Amino acid sequence: MASVHSNCHRCMGSLGGRQYALKEEKAYCVGCYDSLFANFCEECKKSIECHSKDLAYKGCHWHEACFKCAKCNHSLVEKPFAAKDDRLLCTACYSNEYSSMCFHCKRTIMPGSRKMEFKGNCWHEACFVCQHCRQPLGTKPLITKDNDNYCVPCFEKQFAQSCYSCKKVITTGGVTYRDQPWHKECFVCTGCQQQLAGQRFISKDEQPYCLECFSRCYEQKCAACSRPITALGGAKFVSFEDRQWHSDCFNCGKCSSSLVGKGFLTQGDQILCCKCISSV
Repeated sequence: MASVHSNCHRCMGSLGGRQYALKEEKAYCVGCYDSLFANFCEECKKSIECHSKDLAYKGCHWHEACFKCAKCNHSLVEKPFAAKDDRLLCTACYSNEYSSMCFHCKRTIMPGSRKMEFKGNCWHEACFVCQHCRQPLGTKPLITKDNDNYCVPCFEKQFAQSCYSCKKVITTGGVTYRDQPWHKECFVCTGCQQQLAGQRFISKDEQPYCLECFSRCYEQKCAACSRPITALGGAKFVSFEDRQWHSDCFNCGKCSSSLVGKGFLTQGDQILCCKCISSV
């Protein structure tokens, strides 16, 4: 500007006919102003003189010509940019280097656009849709199958099994009996209606029974001890005419020796070994 001040505040040199700069209403010749107040460029480390444009970002300064993307070297003047690890990057370079990749379309999710995250993967909002009906999933409940996401109605329609008992969809868990799917709460004893999931049970006429109900309704009683004879665990028993015995109970009624695999005779309700019957 044309001088209206007589002398430089620092060097006291005449400002007549010379350019000068004002700082806090004090006039300085260009040389004194630059040496006292000029910022240093982050890129070239030279001072940004008063006749140059000073671009500032977060306390740092650049010449206009030095304000460039650290990767592609294109000017960032009046363009959007991002800072990462003390580097300035244009949006394209920042996206290529640091932005997430959409799991569906494999394209970069640009800074400022909405990103959907699920199980460690990211999607564009427009790409995060049900695989079947193609409607946006947003924050709705969803189910994943073979890396594809489905809204709950579509998943149930396409993949979910229906309970053999109540005919309703099985959404989680469930058990299989005779190759048919059941809700855990629907798979119950035919006799007492107690849930059988995770419990030992026995099938009779294609119906499941808890051990207690099966024993009460169907198991034979040992002719010796009167306790039920169960087939669980591969237990052995002996059958003769219309009577059954536990293997451990099939003994001579007189000497109590085991008759398993041996000859025997009956006398009334008793079974006797050949030695005892001959002594009678």
